[in-house]
Amino acid sequence: MPAAKYDAIYQSLRHAIEDQEYPYQSTLPSEHQLTQIYDCSRNTVRRAIAELAEQGYVQSVHGKGVLVLYRKQEQTQFSISGVESMKEAAARNGQTLRTKVVYFTELVVDGEMSERTGFPEGSEIYYLQRVRYLNGEALIIDHNYFLKDVVRGLSAKIAEGSVYEYMEHTLGETIMTTRRRYTVEKETELDHAYMDLQGYNCLMVVSNQSFNKDGIQFEYTDSRHRPDRFVFYELAQRKK
Repeated sequence: MPAAKYDAIYQSLRHAIEDQEYPYQSTLPSEHQLTQIYDCSRNTVRRAIAELAEQGYVQSVHGKGVLVLYRKQEQTQFSISGVESMKEAAARNGQTLRTKVVYFTELVVDGEMSERTGFPEGSEIYYLQRVRYLNGEALIIDHNYFLKDVVRGLSAKIAEGSVYEYMEHTLGETIMTTRRRYTVEKETELDHAYMDLQGYNCLMVVSNQSFNKDGIQFEYTDSRHRPDRFVFYELAQRKK
């Protein structure tokens, strides 16, 4: 089935749910109705519904239909189980994103950095610091390390857009897997200088190691978030 078709239906239904056209605990139109609305097959509709279910927006309930689980919140919501760029996350949350690169350099990984990031010693990397503004507030600062052999030709200008978009659409790279670690850490001088902390003295830190389709680690990132403005969630199902 054409990926563009089911994805377009998924995006349409997701936006309708987020805009409260289908509020929390309501049900989506039936499969038959959706095939008529979108002029497509049942299989295409089912694929779109499966994608919504995987992202935690809906759940199919026997005898009731497809129940909406999404509930709008003020905090920015990040999926623990998904892999998405900050640009994609901001768009999904209906927020305006601006990214400012405040530091950009090239480094060779030494022993200490290798231990911390997972890159082999001697690897050539880009290191940058990016401040993320959501709806005008400086709420995140990212410390990004990108492997030069994979993220070829990276510049500060590209990094103020979307590095993942550049990798996928310009370099033809396939981003496959991300390992994450979550910690709470005290603010640093850099956090204090660049972020709108509003009196908070600690941050939620998400550390990512990301790999391409060849299993090569191309990124290590420490993403430091103001703690009151973000929710991290995961969809889990009980197995019997």
